[in-house]
Amino acid sequence: MAGAIVIGPRVGKYGKNGEIKAIPGHNIPMAAVGVFILWLGWFGFNPGSTTAGITDTAMIFVNTNLAACAGAVTGMITSWVMFKKPDISMSLNGALAGLVGITAGCANVSPTSSIIIGAIAGVLVVFSVVTIDRMHIDDPVGAVSVHGVCGAWGTLAAGLFNMDGMTAKIIITQLIGIGSAFAWSFGCAFILFTVIKRTVGLRVTEEEEIEGLDYGEHGSHAYADFMTK
Repeated sequence: MAGAIVIGPRVGKYGKNGEIKAIPGHNIPMAAVGVFILWLGWFGFNPGSTTAGITDTAMIFVNTNLAACAGAVTGMITSWVMFKKPDISMSLNGALAGLVGITAGCANVSPTSSIIIGAIAGVLVVFSVVTIDRMHIDDPVGAVSVHGVCGAWGTLAAGLFNMDGMTAKIIITQLIGIGSAFAWSFGCAFILFTVIKRTVGLRVTEEEEIEGLDYGEHGSHAYADFMTK
């Protein structure tokens, strides 16, 4: 989020009067493949974090998958209600939101709770993407919403749905963790990006951005049919 604020929006993202202009991805099937690769990788990330072949690993697998499924469904439904069409990118981000949301508590919540956690994450990510866009913070893939907002929700949910019982101490600890993680990461990143921007520079020129970095950095076009004249 700090990087997006400091570097600024892409050329053409916002109009002169502040209107939001969508810049859609060029290949939604590839985006879907990327999400499913991440989904598969999460089975190594969450269950693999136990670093032991124990029976609890099976439940972590189940919780991880259920949350992702719930997030994809609620992300689709929420976008359907808001935009009158079941948005594919929001559905994909809903799956990732569910995966992020369940990560903190994957080993200490029940499968039923994992569905609830993932479902709420799927709704949150849609509203967050829209809100951040309206704040004129250009986050092309919704990373702040998926990892930041839903990560915070998942951290809190790990305490709220703890199988051993929810206590005020656990909730307070989780809230302190959320606040301190945000303050440290955002604060340090904002300072770092600002220093880079004011010294060596943080982004290319407008002409290079319009022409495309594939050509500017590598001397060739990745998608020749989409060259800007």
